[in-house]
Amino acid sequence: MALAPFAMDVHASRGRRFAEPPHPYRNDFARDRDRVIHSRAFRRLEAKTQVFTTRYSDHFRNRLTHTLEVAQIARTAAGALELNADLAEALALAHDIGHPPFGHAGERRLDEWMRRYGERFDHNRHALRIVEHFEQRYLDFPGLNLTFEVREGIVKHSRDYSPAEAPDLAEYLLDQRPPLEAQLIDLVDEIAYNVADTDDGFEARLLDADAVIEDVPLVGDAYREVERQNAAARRWMKLTESLRRALDRMVTDLIEQTRAAARDLGAQSVEDVRRAPLRLAGFTTPMAAEVRRWKEFLSNHLYQNPAVIEDRTRSIEALDQLFEYLLDHPEAMPGYFAEQTRRSPTHRVVCDYIAGMTDSYLWRLYRHHIQGEAMEQKPTGEA
Repeated sequence: MALAPFAMDVHASRGRRFAEPPHPYRNDFARDRDRVIHSRAFRRLEAKTQVFTTRYSDHFRNRLTHTLEVAQIARTAAGALELNADLAEALALAHDIGHPPFGHAGERRLDEWMRRYGERFDHNRHALRIVEHFEQRYLDFPGLNLTFEVREGIVKHSRDYSPAEAPDLAEYLLDQRPPLEAQLIDLVDEIAYNVADTDDGFEARLLDADAVIEDVPLVGDAYREVERQNAAARRWMKLTESLRRALDRMVTDLIEQTRAAARDLGAQSVEDVRRAPLRLAGFTTPMAAEVRRWKEFLSNHLYQNPAVIEDRTRSIEALDQLFEYLLDHPEAMPGYFAEQTRRSPTHRVVCDYIAGMTDSYLWRLYRHHIQGEAMEQKPTGEA
């Protein structure tokens, strides 16, 4: 498919850190997508929390299934905008690989730990370290040797950095916007988790359907439309159809508004996108307000639900105790990490080690080191 003039053409890529010969039938962004999929960090997403643990149901999204939903929407939106779908998909698949166990609560707690030492933890910047250093799969270079545009999109897809606050990211054109393919990812992520978390909230019986219909107009309008057309259908099917239609409305709005913004700018190249005073990807003003209202509803009625808070509190207490233990006993970490403490501050190594863990692995180490239970099998490390 022909690309729009403002799309990121793979032939114009700034390339990889270490030169590689071209592949006979896969372009470089497609190869990056595949390298992410085959990474250990990507596989670990299957055992990392999105919102709910399996105590409620086996049907809930985990961080991996959420990522796949984001990738599907991103590829659809990129295709409709005639952007580079391979680049968009690669970025969608990589956008959460830096997440620690226990979702955003785990990220916030690791950041709090690192602030004690004058540092920070951010899952996007950690994802960059994963693909640059921690993944060791190739004989000729460290990391995954991803293209510049994928590495740039990993750190810049959801926010801009100033050169002063992030001198270590200076190579990633901090004075410019990322390509549109990267700009789409954070918005697509919002769409995916608003819909998915609501669906899982219904499944867990922690969200009242009437309250959602009343307080979330995107869902309520769709539900009333479905009700008029399919009054005799089972209610849970009408709710599912309403979420599907709400998702379609958000994606359509994102596509049309982003196309209009590119047209209004007169964008004729990816450089025009980079030099734009503001990001071009976005919702219309009314839709942005509706999406924000949906997020606020979920925050008030789902993420702060006592049952969810209870799970989150237990998990973060375990993370805290394990962090403290490993600070005092770095030799308890696998050899690679124990060795790293000779060259790097112990708190940084412990943070990297814990950030790479799955939820279940952290609980196993907690039970072993803190509660004194025998390990089911010898730990091999997970970062």
